[in-house]
Amino acid sequence: MNPARYENRLLLILFLSFGFVFFDRQALSFLAPMIREDFPLSNTQLGALSGVLALTWALSGMVVGTVSDRIGKRKPLLIAAIIGFSGCSAASGLMTGFTGLLIARALMGLAEGAVLPMAQSLMIEASRPSRRGLNMGLVQGSSAGLLGGIVSPVVVVWAAGHLGWRAAFLLTIVPGLLLAAWVARSVREVPPGGRVEVTAESGPGVPFGQLLRERNIVLCMAIAACFLTWFVVIITFAPTYLAGAKGYSPGTMSAVMACFGIAWVLWGFAIPAISDRIGRRRTMIAFAAVAALCPLAVVLVEQQLLLGVIVVLTYTGLGCFTLFMATIPAEAVPSRALATALGLVMGVGELCGGCLAPVLAGWASDEWGLQAAMFIAVGGAVVVVLLSFGLRETAPLLLRQRAEAEA
Repeated sequence: MNPARYENRLLLILFLSFGFVFFDRQALSFLAPMIREDFPLSNTQLGALSGVLALTWALSGMVVGTVSDRIGKRKPLLIAAIIGFSGCSAASGLMTGFTGLLIARALMGLAEGAVLPMAQSLMIEASRPSRRGLNMGLVQGSSAGLLGGIVSPVVVVWAAGHLGWRAAFLLTIVPGLLLAAWVARSVREVPPGGRVEVTAESGPGVPFGQLLRERNIVLCMAIAACFLTWFVVIITFAPTYLAGAKGYSPGTMSAVMACFGIAWVLWGFAIPAISDRIGRRRTMIAFAAVAALCPLAVVLVEQQLLLGVIVVLTYTGLGCFTLFMATIPAEAVPSRALATALGLVMGVGELCGGCLAPVLAGWASDEWGLQAAMFIAVGGAVVVVLLSFGLRETAPLLLRQRAEAEA
């Protein structure tokens, strides 16, 4: 097969695969107001359900990424992960209390954590350098925004309203099984034309100690912890805040949450593409600063339509996720350590920002009101701005232009 054609087909497959990871991950937040009608869930428990998934997601990403680099296989691990998270998402609909949901979410995180390192590693190796940022942004950013941010709130809230929240969970297994079959049939372990080396280095595996001596890897780990705080806290508590503190109906709440998804899709590919032109560092600084305004708007803006517009304009952080979780680490390490580096950055981010932050935000919300969670999210984005000033530029176009100017 022609390498360019395979690149585009792989992009579509991985776009849908990671998109359905977030379709399933987000479903609990959108269904929480309805689940609470069957059995009580405090804000702290809601945060714990989000946090335990992030914890197991982090552990899985770090372990599976390292295993993948050592055995040189991505495809079978990706297939197993897709089947696993789809089954666990469906199992959430069978649970009758907090403990059951906690176990189902923990197992779901184990499966989901393997998807991103595998998907981005396959995508990087099949991508032309000129499209690396765009492809990775579509896989990680726009896919999750479209399916997790736009389709998920509309579909799961509609399904729950007509069939019940349990049925909404059970239906999530269908697309996962179809995608697993497509990956098995169409994805190649080595792309046509061979692997595309991200760096010029080759040789044996790279130990963790050497990765931690790379400044951009350490900064991306810290940025991941803070930006995951921004993201997970918003997406976990915004639906409950809109439905409870602001009194929005389920339909209005899902419409506003869909605006988060619209922004996620738009900025998910636009920001990585912009970074190909103006550089990773400047892009991170600018758009992280804009992202800090989004949770403020959730608290301060009352009118639904205006809030939706502001969300679309300020929910820019998910476009940055591709940069610090995939593109910048990929441009800082040799390809033989690629999945390990991606799993490490994602794992630290999920442990701190995905696991600990929502539990803290849930406790703070029980103590001082749900607006406390939104202010915690603001703080996470502000710290990202400060950390991004320390990043070393890695965008190929800018590095080439600088080399030509110096010559």
